[in-house]
Amino acid sequence: MTIRTGTAGWVFEPWRGTFYPDGLVQKRELAWSSSRLGTIEINATFRANQKPASFGKWAAETREGFVFSVKGPQLVTHIRRLRNCRAELANFFASGPLALGAKLGPFIWQLPPNLALDLAVLETFLALLPRTGADYVALAQDADERLKTPPFLDTAGIGPIRHAIEARHPSWDVPQARALLARHNTALVISDTPAQPARALTADWAYCRLQGPARPDATGYTPADIADWAEQIRSWDAAGHDVFALFVHEDKLHAPANAIALRQALGITLPGD
Repeated sequence: MTIRTGTAGWVFEPWRGTFYPDGLVQKRELAWSSSRLGTIEINATFRANQKPASFGKWAAETREGFVFSVKGPQLVTHIRRLRNCRAELANFFASGPLALGAKLGPFIWQLPPNLALDLAVLETFLALLPRTGADYVALAQDADERLKTPPFLDTAGIGPIRHAIEARHPSWDVPQARALLARHNTALVISDTPAQPARALTADWAYCRLQGPARPDATGYTPADIADWAEQIRSWDAAGHDVFALFVHEDKLHAPANAIALRQALGITLPGD
């Protein structure tokens, strides 16, 4: 199956001179990243809807075979808290993610830490999420006047549409939540933290936002941790699961190096090698 390792975002000043070579101009950083990573999570969409031209530009700057994941807006996750959000979803999907074309990967919905599980709310939300290009257009074409650009509804190059949910409240760690996510083939994000060490899959693919490792005394990923994750991912791959593994936040300085080390431990080569 397909295994991709990467980072959350690509603009981070401390990466200049560490991940990015001295003298590389900022407008070339995304292209450089895509030559060494398999995926990057677009986080700008969390704060506000972006424009089709921005998505198209990002797609044009990255190599063939690269894909982005796209973070859902805080208006849905943190303000609406998954409730009564059909219009906000329509505006978000109409705002331009389809302009990524074949480079559109999964959507990631990061929930606030204080959002407890409500199975009825979750069921309604999951039922709203599009899974095909036709479903996507049917929802996006209902965008309202708050969308400042014409709806972008071109599904050329788009494959099956995937969704992952990062639940950070302990109430989500129950069989009922996992079963509901599984019925909708929605990935529960694997965090690899002491509070959330579980690696259970709820979909036919895996989405990892690696923030650990899951040891109370850990200060970052060691070669042994990378080897452990490579073994885990090989087992998912052998079982027929696509895998997205992104290093995020807590040790952001070393996230690109960790993503590259994991990719190389898995025997995956890219143009930048």
